[in-house]
Amino acid sequence: MDRWRGRVALVTGASVGIGAAIAKSLVQHGMKVVGCARNVEQIQKLAAECASSGFSGTLIPYKCDLSVQNDMLSMFSWIKVQHQGIDVCINNAGLALPEPLLSGKTSGWRTMMDVNVIALSVCGREAYQSMKERKVDDGHIININGMCGHRVLHNADLHFYTATKYAVTALTEGLRQELREAKTHILYISWFSGDGHKGIYKSSDIANAVLYVLSAPPHVQIGDIQMRPAEQLT
Repeated sequence: MDRWRGRVALVTGASVGIGAAIAKSLVQHGMKVVGCARNVEQIQKLAAECASSGFSGTLIPYKCDLSVQNDMLSMFSWIKVQHQGIDVCINNAGLALPEPLLSGKTSGWRTMMDVNVIALSVCGREAYQSMKERKVDDGHIININGMCGHRVLHNADLHFYTATKYAVTALTEGLRQELREAKTHILYISWFSGDGHKGIYKSSDIANAVLYVLSAPPHVQIGDIQMRPAEQLT
């Protein structure tokens, strides 16, 4: 992780759970981490905790509504002015609303699409442009997916959410293909499949997997890590 010291990472959905664990871990390893969420109070508390622990990196809270494109574009502009740009983009933010296909609200479906699909794509695009502009050729974009991106569970409340996670699967592979066709090595794309059973394994388990990817040498691209609890049968 030495090559990442002092470099800039963006972690979306950094206020709680997996996002908070990833942000803390990267700060521990000396990175400047912009942690964004709609509510930054919890990120501010985490930033104070990181500072009091004497970590070599810093956590920078940023208020951003990922369902609003202008919020995201303003965030990337701010990062450019304050920190030149980003080297690692971790698309962690995700939203699951109980909106079945036969009775769900259109507004709920649209919100899930905005956060789980559009925001991930916008952040990936802007991260790529930031790296390309600065000739960064070892950056990473990491999409935190779910096992719902691989299978359809017999649960009506999850069906639309599952569709958005299948979209993440397709978008990640599509981006890999576009980068290959562009003959660029500006970034590597790493795609995690974390299961939704948060009570069975810890957020730190996924944070450790992120560190594993970032610790790989620049000539190694890790395309897919699937994680699930050892006790899980399916």
